[in-house]
Amino acid sequence: MKKVLIVLPSHDQLGNTEEKTGFWLEEFNSPYYEFIDNGYEVTIASPKGGKPPADPKNAQKGNQIESTQRFEKDKLAQKKLENTMVLSQVSASNYDTLFLPGGHGAKWDLSANKNMKKLVEDFYSDKKIISAVLHGPAGLLQATDQNGNSILKNKKITRFTSDEESTVGLTKVVPLFTGGPFKRIGW
Repeated sequence: MKKVLIVLPSHDQLGNTEEKTGFWLEEFNSPYYEFIDNGYEVTIASPKGGKPPADPKNAQKGNQIESTQRFEKDKLAQKKLENTMVLSQVSASNYDTLFLPGGHGAKWDLSANKNMKKLVEDFYSDKKIISAVLHGPAGLLQATDQNGNSILKNKKITRFTSDEESTVGLTKVVPLFTGGPFKRIGW
């Protein structure tokens, strides 16, 4: 059976504001169910372990889709989410795929976590699948290859752009990660 590791952020503050943030539920549970429904074994981890914070905006009317409604009824999935593994105790050797959902929390803790860096580098050096969505690629930013180059050097990535942050009024709050060793359009 193929094994997938999903890493969620533990960060819950939206910059210096008093607003809460975390991971975006739809970006977690839609892929989670895609993996589960196709026979994958899924493990969930976060930097601190335990229950990672979900962005409270997930609960707003209009942000509920089929997979979030399914999740609300799925006691097993909720229990897994409440008891994530501590990221420092996870080894890439136990998994086939790494997936990083989005949500603003990833921009703070996954982008700077040394355990996340090592995990991504191990997946990368073993030529395993690494995927991320929207803010999730922040978890890939500090990873380097065996030559010390960014694993993203000369690669195109998709993510939540600076224009999108502007649309939601967060360009002065959310770190935008400009510059760096590779072209990051919008960050």
